[in-house]
Amino acid sequence: MDKKYLKPCLTAALALAAVPVYAVAPGHISRRQRSIFRGVNYAHRGLHTRDKVIPENSLPAFRQAAKEGYGIELDVQLSKDGEVVVFHDDTLDRVCGVHARVDDLTYAELSQLRLCGTDEEIPLFEDVLKSIRGCEALIVELKNGPRNRELCEKTKALLESYHGNVCIESFNPLIVAWFRVHAPELVRGQLATSLQNYADDGIRGFKAFVLHNTMLNFLARPQFIAYRIGYRPPLVRLATALGAMNIGWTSHEPRNEHKRDAVIFEFYRPRQRYQ
Repeated sequence: MDKKYLKPCLTAALALAAVPVYAVAPGHISRRQRSIFRGVNYAHRGLHTRDKVIPENSLPAFRQAAKEGYGIELDVQLSKDGEVVVFHDDTLDRVCGVHARVDDLTYAELSQLRLCGTDEEIPLFEDVLKSIRGCEALIVELKNGPRNRELCEKTKALLESYHGNVCIESFNPLIVAWFRVHAPELVRGQLATSLQNYADDGIRGFKAFVLHNTMLNFLARPQFIAYRIGYRPPLVRLATALGAMNIGWTSHEPRNEHKRDAVIFEFYRPRQRYQ
């Protein structure tokens, strides 16, 4: 190659190499923050049971997890009248046997429903926070929906009165980015999963590829990546190599602690901390 072309070619190559690094690089996390959340086993939707005697995302599940010294992972979304409730699915079919969206019903209507055939009802996030004071650490997943800004604002307001170790996460990078701007003191995480899981949720093509590879980290600069246990693409591994904490979900056996900074588990009793 002619020497006059060597320098611009090298410059172009370096620029191209810098693009993925810029796209997936995480935000800074202090040593203290890392020590709080690292090595913790988080009870997925509380310490619920496979037989549904203690249902997921219920007050008993959260109280039991806190009592046994585990971290807790839970999900929040809005009711029709703007209450922040703790519930995972967009619809009520699977858990409550009602064919409706959560945000189609007011909280008064939601509170009449029961979780998994038990006597437990869908809790308010505010009530959950009151019931789990003293838990090891809390991961709050904000569900994507039609009123994301309202959910972010109300979740942040409720967390301001919670005196405990808490971080937030979401599959939607724009939700995580909102917290980067409006609550930079909170540790934030990007949830991601396999291409097949995105396809199962109706997300395909370029959008699924970008989310699967956490290529929008430049918007939110998450401090951890919570990735479905299994194959992690090279760009996700790059993000963790650049300093993002590596959290795995959902674990069903203790061996998943290996080479992960934290684990979200269900249906077994691991150690409370492993690092």
